Amino acid sequence: MTKLLIPTDFSENALNAIRYALEFFKYQKTKFYFMHAYQTEVYNHKDLVTRDDYKAVLARVKKQSETNLETLLQTVKQLSPNPNFEYITISANNALVDEADVLVDSKNIDLIVMGTKGQSNTNSITFGSNTLQVLKYVKCPVLAIPKDYKYSPPKQALFPTNFLIPYKRRELKLLCDLLAPYRTKIELLYVSRSSNLSLRQEDNKTFLEQTVCKNELTYNSIEGKNIEATINTYATKNKFDFIIMVNTQHSYLENILFHSTVDKVSLKIGAPLLVMQNLRR
Repeated sequence: MTKLLIPTDFSENALNAIRYALEFFKYQKTKFYFMHAYQTEVYNHKDLVTRDDYKAVLARVKKQSETNLETLLQTVKQLSPNPNFEYITISANNALVDEADVLVDSKNIDLIVMGTKGQSNTNSITFGSNTLQVLKYVKCPVLAIPKDYKYSPPKQALFPTNFLIPYKRRELKLLCDLLAPYRTKIELLYVSRSSNLSLRQEDNKTFLEQTVCKNELTYNSIEGKNIEATINTYATKNKFDFIIMVNTQHSYLENILFHSTVDKVSLKIGAPLLVMQNLRR
């Protein structure tokens, strides 16, 4: 059974990510954990003026969170009365990243699914602050769904990688399990000033090709000084409907996420983004 963690702020973007997940996993036995972490809402509440107000405000926010989750659960059951699905709701007085970390470990979560943005929905940025924090710091693969993206079976996936890291079997198995049912074609893209691979890169490339065995793999190497711009241009030109990246030291995604502020992230995603953390769990 696949275990999904879906953080929600009850925005339309969050619901759109849920719709995508319900369609994507409709043929698999799946356990959905819908989680709302409301600690920030308590501290930012307009009625929290003094410490004496804290308990009353906390109780109101907690009750509203539980009510909203119950409403969400009814909506989900209407959208997908699927006998293969199990739904669990979690309301937590915690920070989003901290609660996600707890649940990933305690529930052995396979994948986090969330929108690239939440309530802020700012057009000038690629990721909302909550999504960016999860991508950076939670030790679990993340599937981020762009605003207004409508589900369609993924046919062409782009996997930009520099082959500098030894991939983890668990995460490559997840990738295979996700895309094999759709017979998705995966293109490995190497962006560099030189097309030559080192021995380490060749070995990592071979391991990846041998492990993702259920999908058709192709390989392409193109020259480019600006990694993000080259990936953006290539993905748009070739109309990929699924993007795969790895977030770890020396990866393309690390350069994008860690060396950019939230409003300057330059990976402009027009398709779902699967971020593999490449961590042993």
